[in-house]
Amino acid sequence: MTIALIVHGGAWAIPDDEVAEHTAGCAAALEAGWRVLAAGGSALDAAETAVRVLEDAPIFDAGIGSVLNRDGFIEMDAAIMDGNSLRSGAVAAVQRVKNPITLARRVLESDVVLLVGHGAERVAASAGVNFCDPAALIVPREQQRFEYLRQKAQVHAQDAFMQHPGDTVGAVALDAIGNLAAATSTGGTAYKLPGRVGDSPLIGAGLYADNTTGGCSSTGWGESIIKVLLAKTATDAIPQVATPMLAAQQAVDILARRVGGYGGVILLDAHGRPGFAFNTPRMAYGYRTGVETVVSTERVV
Repeated sequence: MTIALIVHGGAWAIPDDEVAEHTAGCAAALEAGWRVLAAGGSALDAAETAVRVLEDAPIFDAGIGSVLNRDGFIEMDAAIMDGNSLRSGAVAAVQRVKNPITLARRVLESDVVLLVGHGAERVAASAGVNFCDPAALIVPREQQRFEYLRQKAQVHAQDAFMQHPGDTVGAVALDAIGNLAAATSTGGTAYKLPGRVGDSPLIGAGLYADNTTGGCSSTGWGESIIKVLLAKTATDAIPQVATPMLAAQQAVDILARRVGGYGGVILLDAHGRPGFAFNTPRMAYGYRTGVETVVSTERVV
């Protein structure tokens, strides 16, 4: 079985002067996750590892660098799914965990699927996941963005997404024994309502993995992604069309046509073939297979 890995660093209007940092972050995540797969590691381990690298890169809206909510705090969501067993783990609205994807992995290993807030952090304490000072996750860019948005009279969720970072991060991996895994992590939408949860930790919306079809991680305007279960829509399309690229485009077209949504997806099918599509100006992404490595923010021409 050929190993494969695909990652993303968010779909939105990435500015020209931030493109290099976005692609560098995706390249680093690819390298880290690929090392796991090349050494015979599991798809779950590779997806978690790749997303941890993205969470640790301040350019993305996940982990360090996450956006602030209307109270001036970071609340992060993450999820991971095993395509072999269909088990998954997710956390939402966590504040004191540097790498929410690792906490989501611990939830996957438990007998529940989704934990939020203090309940998720109690699991972190019992599972040995290290806490951090929430202030250590705030970067000057997001503090400035918060001050700007706070001064505006009214901020709508769609406007906040379209005008400000949507750098949710994600990864999909295929390991040497044919198992798929998908992982997604985010700080959410800039100036969101406290307690708001988007698509990222929701199975079928922000991610999905099934060895019989494929794996997907979504990114974009969460409220629209949830309505069409974008990740499940994309993976379900894989057996129906010629390539994962067509499946990805079909899913994004449904997102736009049915609910006026914005975003993108990354895919791997059961054979490790990559696919991706987005309807925003740019999406940071990278993939590696046995024959090809690509890192970009642009559409395929």
